[in-house]
Order: sequence, then C-alpha cells, then structure tokens
Amino acid sequence: MENHNTEVTTNIQESITRFLASRKYSKIAVLVDENTEAHCLPKILDALPDHYLITIPSGESNKNLSTCEDIWMALTEAGFDRKGLMINLGGGVIGDMGGFVASTYKRGFEFLNIPTTLLSQVDASVGGKLGVDFHGFKNHIGIFNEPQNVLIYTDFYSTLPKEEVRSGFAEVIKHGLIYDAAYWEQVKTIDPYRHDWTEVVSHSIDIKKKVVTEDPFESGLRKILNFGHTIGHAIESYFLEIPGERLLHGEAIAVGMITEAYLSHKLTGLSKESLEEITDFLIKVYAPKKIDAKLFEEILGLTTQDKKNEGGIVQFSLLKEIGSCTINIPIGIPDMIDSLFYLNERIG
Repeated sequence: MENHNTEVTTNIQESITRFLASRKYSKIAVLVDENTEAHCLPKILDALPDHYLITIPSGESNKNLSTCEDIWMALTEAGFDRKGLMINLGGGVIGDMGGFVASTYKRGFEFLNIPTTLLSQVDASVGGKLGVDFHGFKNHIGIFNEPQNVLIYTDFYSTLPKEEVRSGFAEVIKHGLIYDAAYWEQVKTIDPYRHDWTEVVSHSIDIKKKVVTEDPFESGLRKILNFGHTIGHAIESYFLEIPGERLLHGEAIAVGMITEAYLSHKLTGLSKESLEEITDFLIKVYAPKKIDAKLFEEILGLTTQDKKNEGGIVQFSLLKEIGSCTINIPIGIPDMIDSLFYLNERIG
C-alpha cells in the first residue's frame, strides 16, 4: 500500500518541477480553498504548467459529498480523462477530499498532495486514508488510496494562524505517546508558537509510515493511531455546527487524549504519574474548556458510529505506558462519562 515517496523539501518549486518532469499528464487540476489560493498558491505558481484551478470553501463543514459533486463537475466540464493529475494544495480537508475525488472520478486518476498545515503534514499526508464527512459523522464515506507523492514544505506554516499550528501539534504529541517515549520527552520541550519544525515533522512522518507500512488497512497495529480520536472525534463532531463553539481538530484530539489517558489509567495500566504528566502538558498547551455535564451522553452517543467499532461495541486504543499502546479495548458509556468528569475536574 505504501508506494509513494514523502519528500521533506526546502525548495517546493524545484520539487514540483522535478515531479512533473518525470511524468506525462493530459491535464492538471489544482484544488485549493480560498485561504490556500491566497497564501500558498503564489509560493508554487511558477513551477506549475497550464492548469485548471478549482477553489472550494474552506473548513470541515464543507468536507462532504456536495462539495465532491462540485469538484467532479468541474473536472467533467474541463474534460479530464484518466491520464490527468490532481494537485491537492491545502490542509487535511483538501487532501482527504481531493484524493477521494481523484480516486473515484472515472474510477480514478493520479493525485499529488502538497499539505500546507502541520496537521496535514504529520497526519493526513501519510497512510492513504481518504474520505468525507456524512451527516455529521467524520470521515464516514471513504476509501484507501495513495497519492503519487507527498511534498512537505514547512515554510507554509508562516501563512497559518498560530492556532492552526498548535492544532497540528496534537498529532505530534500523539506519536510520542503511542510509539516513542524518547520522542515524547523531546515533544514536551516544544513551544508550538516558536519552533523549527523540519526535524520534528520528519520524525513524526517516519513513525506514521512505519505503522502504516506494517498495517496498511487498519486491521491491527495501525489502530494505535486512533488514540485520543474516539472521544476526540465525538467532541469535534458535536461542536462542529455550534456557532462560536467549533473546535479545531487538534483541540478536540487534545481533549480526547486527556480522557483516553484517564481510561488508560483505569483499564490498561497507565501509571497515575504518567496520566498526570500527559494531562498537565495538554492542559498547559491547549487550555480546554469544561464540557457541560448535561451534554455528556449526547456527545458520547456519537462514538457508536466510530469506524473502529465491532458488533456495536465501541473499541478504544489505549496506552499501557508512554510509548506503548494497545488496541480493541471495549469501553461502555459509563466509563466514558467518568473520563469527561475527570477532564472537567482537572481543568478546574
């Protein structure tokens, strides 16, 4: 499954030129949102030949089949065939949806990912998971398919709000917690607002590639990457449509990691000291808000649609210790509720 290259580059235009020179495409489309069109496209424009620019509205709320229809129609009207190329220039929404559209248009044509956020570079760019949200359920419709290449250029971060960089940092934190205790020690020293990310991004990508290469279709080991995401996705989905309450992905996953670290302490052996260390660090970085206890059951009800579930049982990936994660741990709503009470108690 893992058949593409992931290149961390200091010269994005040179990397694009080299990639395109090695292949022949009938047409090229570049998929952007209004933000990457304004701030990121100018950084690569000189390296692009004639192309069709497709602009979609930014944000998770637009990651749906309706937007896919708009992109499919734009490709159809431009006369794209199966020898075309889609360049996805943007964050996780653009990469997930652009790859999904390219993989399904006329049964599929090639795509190149140029992720522009820390989150999309260390997470969504690796592993071939593509898809869209469906009626409020995250990534409910999708497929596995790999891009031809992924070009990583950390200078794009200069175009981002600081909160977006901090959001992506959550996935870096997760990689240390689930796989590499020494990396976690390094991660704890990072100030997400003032950091040279090149080495960290390369290390996080290496961790994810090792996991994905061993388990490309998420039948075993790859499930460790879901730590923090079962409750985290439920929280993200619940607040997505509430004005003024929407959380960035990493903000929701940070809350998910606190609650799921609590469940790890309760059920899979994570020490109390490690639980407190994880919780203290995540609260310091993300300053989460308390969640009204009246909402607990409604939010946690969304976990019943989690893709890891089997036979209607919600399955978690939990820590045995920092740097080691176990999978397929069945958890009931009462324990999940306890974890949200723990969150509120620690926020104070």
